[in-house]
Amino acid sequence: MLIDFFYTLRSAKLPVSVKEYLTLLEAVKEGVVGPASEDGYKIDDFYYLSRIALVKDEKHFDKFDRAFAAYFKGVEMVADFTQDIPLEWLRKNLELELSAEEKAKIEAMGWDELMETLKKRFEEQKERHEGGNKMIGTGGRSPFGAYGYNPQGIRIGQAGGRNKSAVKVWDQRAYKDYDDSQELGTRNIKIALRRLRKFARLGAEDELDLDDTIRKTAANAGYLDIKMRPERHNNVKVLLLMDVGGTMDDHIKRVEELFSATKQEFKHLEFYYFHNCVYDFMWKNNRRRFAEKFPTMDILRKYNKDYKLIFVGDATMSPYEILQPGGSVEYNNEEAGSLWLQRLTEAFPKFAWINPEPQGVWEYRQSIGIIRQMMNDRMFPLTLQGLEGAMRLLTK
Repeated sequence: MLIDFFYTLRSAKLPVSVKEYLTLLEAVKEGVVGPASEDGYKIDDFYYLSRIALVKDEKHFDKFDRAFAAYFKGVEMVADFTQDIPLEWLRKNLELELSAEEKAKIEAMGWDELMETLKKRFEEQKERHEGGNKMIGTGGRSPFGAYGYNPQGIRIGQAGGRNKSAVKVWDQRAYKDYDDSQELGTRNIKIALRRLRKFARLGAEDELDLDDTIRKTAANAGYLDIKMRPERHNNVKVLLLMDVGGTMDDHIKRVEELFSATKQEFKHLEFYYFHNCVYDFMWKNNRRRFAEKFPTMDILRKYNKDYKLIFVGDATMSPYEILQPGGSVEYNNEEAGSLWLQRLTEAFPKFAWINPEPQGVWEYRQSIGIIRQMMNDRMFPLTLQGLEGAMRLLTK
């Protein structure tokens, strides 16, 4: 079986060698991952063992995850909820479709009422509900459940977003890192980013100035007159904060291209991930994002104001996620995301927000309007013209 797994990884253009493959086989043979039952191994244990044995650079983790999922698809399905909700309640039998007029008639709960009502539903509900407007269920107008519609609800047990209006998402989700080796479709992104590059003459005179040497030698009747100059360094420092997961899944390819170009263009680059809005921590690896947190306050202290701050995100979320303590869709953040955005923009005076969403929809998204206002209108579309505008702003 693992021979085909090996070839699947090679087909995904992962640099996996035969030696590494044999190491994996030896580890399995020696029982490094013990059987979870008489039927075989835990798929999670084998995932981590095979990744350790076969992948030597974390930039390949995303490719490995996709190849692993493609090969072992269907081997094990796991649903992980904060509270024990019977999966039968969330089985998809129908998916609600409403007209714009019908959607407008459904009233949204406020934040406090929504949280209190969800608590009551957990205490009251004993069976599956479908097509209703009150209980946790599917295909209805209730604020709690899946495959229905509510202007501000809590999505539970649904694979992905449909209406982009959920206030919280109950499922634990794993996001993919952006692949920094992604081949660029065009060179335009790199050309646009170069507007930000400033070369400063620093250090000792350790670089040959060929043009001046030729000129001085010619003027010296052919006697060699070597001229040196300080080596040129790219002195631009960039702090890149990228939204990942959820609605950003629609923009993965373009953001990967931007990420790849940024890593090639800027020597002094630091990057972190966040989801929807920045809160009290960020991360560098999406599979370890809860185990390896980087406190945002530490990031603020670590980098000085010389860094250019670039946010990349669609700014598409519930306004509660920006303005409300506890508004994160994933956990109860003590301070509102707006406070963390304010701290970041005050710490790094030269900042910009790159938005992959088409500029034509910005005025229809309340959250985009809030973020634009907080960014002092320094939001640019992820287009060639938008990138050039952002780079011009950051050089001022």
